[in-house]
Amino acid sequence: MTQHTSTEKPHSKQWSVHLDLFEEGDLTKVHAVLDTGDTTLRSRASAQRNPHDTPVPEIGDEYAAGRALIDLGNQLLRAGSTDSASGDLAVPG
Repeated sequence: MTQHTSTEKPHSKQWSVHLDLFEEGDLTKVHAVLDTGDTTLRSRASAQRNPHDTPVPEIGDEYAAGRALIDLGNQLLRAGSTDSASGDLAVPG
């Protein structure tokens, strides 16, 4: 097992995700916001209940929120890739 011997001070950050969910009949919509303190990413997604399925609003919430979170994750991966490729590796002091 390798020990960490860096003289750099450890740091921590807190990112917040806020989800607003809206029910409109058989349609669930979500607006997701990720705030990193440096950047804000936004996503909108939805889920449509099959009219033949029993109405269970929680399921629509889960699908819509999951889709929005996946989109936020993809946005983060693209941003990291872009920053890495451009050499934008500056660390705030």
